[in-house]
Parts: sequence; C-alpha cells; structure tokens
Amino acid sequence: MNILTFDIEEWYLEKHNHNNRSEKYKEFDQYLDNILSILDERHLKGTFFCVGGMAREYPEVVRRIADAGHEIGCHSNTHTWLNKMTQQECLEDTRAAVDSLEQCIGQKIKSYRAPAFSIGENNKWAFEVLAECGIERDASIFPAARDFGGFPHFGHKTPVLVHYNGIEMKEFPICMARLLGKDIAYSGGGYFRFFPLWYVEKEMAKGNYSMTYFHIGDLLPETNGVMSREDYEAYFKEPGTLLNRYKRFIKSNLGKKGAMKKLSSILHSHDFVNLEEVDKMIEWDKVGKVEM
Repeated sequence: MNILTFDIEEWYLEKHNHNNRSEKYKEFDQYLDNILSILDERHLKGTFFCVGGMAREYPEVVRRIADAGHEIGCHSNTHTWLNKMTQQECLEDTRAAVDSLEQCIGQKIKSYRAPAFSIGENNKWAFEVLAECGIERDASIFPAARDFGGFPHFGHKTPVLVHYNGIEMKEFPICMARLLGKDIAYSGGGYFRFFPLWYVEKEMAKGNYSMTYFHIGDLLPETNGVMSREDYEAYFKEPGTLLNRYKRFIKSNLGKKGAMKKLSSILHSHDFVNLEEVDKMIEWDKVGKVEM
C-alpha cells in the first residue's frame, strides 16, 4: 500500500514567518491546482494535513482540497512543534486546530501529523492529547534519529497500535531505508528531493507499506534566502547561529529544481490511497502493539 499525504502550511507560514509576498501565494495556488489536477486525472485520493490557521485565514484553500474529495487531516494550529510545547499547550493547540478545520469543511477530523514529526521519546503524552481531541490516526512518528528529534527507539516501521495511558492510537510511521548503516527516510521532504527517482521507487517496491509526505514548498525552485537570526530563533526555538541558518538553508533547497517533475512522474506511475482508505484495509487485530 502506497499512502499519499501532503502537509499544507505554506500560505500560513508565508504570511506569519516570511515576507507576505503576493507572488508566492500565486505560486502556491498554481502548484496545488497542478497536484489536484493530476490526482483527479489518476483517480487518486490523498490525505492533506492542514494547519488550523489555514482554515481561518485561507479557508478557500482547505475547501478546494476537501471539495476535490481528499481527506483533510490536522497539522497543528500554527505549525509549532509539539516538542516545544507543554502538554497543556499542545492540548489547546490541537483543540483550536481541529475545531477550525472541522468548521471550515463541515467534516470530522480524524487524522493528524505533528509538524516536523515532533512526537518522540520525551513527549509521548501527545498521543493522549490527540485522542482527547478526537484523533484516531496519527502519522507523526519518524522512527530514527534526526536533527530535530525523531523516535529512534520506536521499534516499528509499519502501521501499529500505540497504547498510552489507557488510550489507543493507530500509528502510521514514516518509512525508512537502510543506507550506509543508517536508517533514513526516502519518500518525502528533502529526502525525496535529494534521492533519484529510481531509488525512491526501488525502496517503495521492497515492501507493502510506503508513507509519502510532500510539501508545496519542496516543489518550488525559488528560495526565501537565508533566514535572519531573529526569524530563525522565533521559528525553530534554538540558537540562530550562522552555521545553523546556512545548514537549514541548504537542506531546505537542495534538489528543488526537478522535484515537481519527479512528483508528477511518481503519481502517474503508481497507485496511492489516503489514510482514511488504508485504515479500512488494515486488519487492526493482527498488527503489532506498542506499549508506551
């Protein structure tokens, strides 16, 4: 099963974290329309994880996706990472996001992805928060070490049931490939931009589970430039040294030039389902269980 997901945040972040440039919104709209057109042509449905702020400030974007028949999931309220929050702050953030999205599209929100996959060893309470907010499916676990955390000891790379403090959550972790002795992702974000298409397709074909995660911003060849120290520290909540800012700049822009062509190719040559569809396909009484 190839699961198709997108994280939708660019319009909101452009307004609140960048320069609020009118030309960028036009590009975001154009690329989204292109993606929706391909999916309609191929009769494919994806899960689009949207920040709650999108539903309040750009509701037409969220409704455009929902009206095309795709699942709307929650991607937090303001794209603040969960590992930068207390449990109470996370609860308030998730409630606000879910409420905004549900009011926008008139449908229940059941799927969630944390910004930057920011559920890990030190904030497992996030599963309890999600359950309290009506979330049934999570796709936030990055089961390897990464710059901003990850969950290297999660122990599972396929869908599992997470048990924590009396709640149960269906978890869809990000897929890993073994390369040079390390577990790395390959099916989204900067990894998808960096690896050649043949490598991504080879890894997808190895098993019966592949989770993608695409961003509109990963497909645009233009860049926002190196962030100022002030903007970097406000967004990433860590020292905005010149080294940190240039590392983030390089990682954010590597391989963007051919990314849209690569995405178009993979959508035309492979079948995909969204989380809502795959949830119905899985025999949950036969999958593994993780006790947190």
